Amino acid sequence: MPRIAAAPEPLPAAPDFRRERALMRKGFGLVAGVDEAGRGPLAGPVVASAVVLNPKRVPKGLADSKLLTPARRDELFEEILATADVAVCSMSAATIDATDIRKATLEAMRRALSGLAGRPAYILVDGRDLPTWDGPGEAVVKGDRLVCSIAAASIVAKVTRDRLMSRLGATYPEYGFERHAGYATAAHRAALADKGPCPFHRFTFSPLGGAMVNED
Repeated sequence: MPRIAAAPEPLPAAPDFRRERALMRKGFGLVAGVDEAGRGPLAGPVVASAVVLNPKRVPKGLADSKLLTPARRDELFEEILATADVAVCSMSAATIDATDIRKATLEAMRRALSGLAGRPAYILVDGRDLPTWDGPGEAVVKGDRLVCSIAAASIVAKVTRDRLMSRLGATYPEYGFERHAGYATAAHRAALADKGPCPFHRFTFSPLGGAMVNED
């Protein structure tokens, strides 16, 4: 008989702090969550954030940043900055083109971790890859849906990147970056077809390969 794959376990309604507490009980004093924003867009940087939450002041309502309204993300962003150890690093579109998105993302994560005020004893990273780090850690698939520290990092990374893209939109209003953050929406593709890319587009990403730069 054919083997029937087990159904995936349903994701919890919200991330929790249990994994961090278990690690702390094992002697890992500072546990950092790490996540990124902006792997897929056609323009702008990839942004990584590392967050060490205060166990006594874990913000309520943490969630995968993509599931939150912009207003709620902004509220949680400010609360995380006020109560946690936070660091952020961005890697430019030019760096992404010179290396690749995976390498640029992992390097942004490494630099964000190095920018924390306290050195983490253990890192929890969203996804399947770990950045270069001379300490223990684990990659957690769908970590922003499971682990509070990773959810907090996802919020910080997304809000930071969205604000960067809004500023870029003021410089290049013809692309509407403030509306789509560089993702391949129909409006963005139409602007590219009409204007061509700007210097902040990712030229190694389809459909931009070999396109001429719009310097206007």
